[in-house]
Amino acid sequence: MRKTLLCISTLTLLALQQTAFAEAPKIVDGRFVTADGMTLYTFDKDTKPGVSACTGGCMNNWPAATASASDKPSGDWTVIPSADGKQQWAYKGHPLYRYAADKQAGDMKGEGFKDMWHTAKP
Repeated sequence: MRKTLLCISTLTLLALQQTAFAEAPKIVDGRFVTADGMTLYTFDKDTKPGVSACTGGCMNNWPAATASASDKPSGDWTVIPSADGKQQWAYKGHPLYRYAADKQAGDMKGEGFKDMWHTAKP
């Protein structure tokens, strides 16, 4: 019984550590990606710094690049409220998004979508 409790406690601590130390977006091949390598995008209709214009149905295809409560923005990186009330990463005031059609790390299917969506770059 003690061994089982120790195992469960250890697994719980590992899960909490992974949640508590989420990573900020990073640069891969000249573009921003999430910690798991998914491409991030900007939206041309985001004209007011720190405010997302992607609301309602738009969010189904272009979910916000969410930040966890433990993420610490710095420099050009900020965290803004997303349209669904979560915390969204922004770079130099530009909200960042993922694209639902990107299924694996490295996909960039949203690049140039409707001439309004672009891979996020430094």
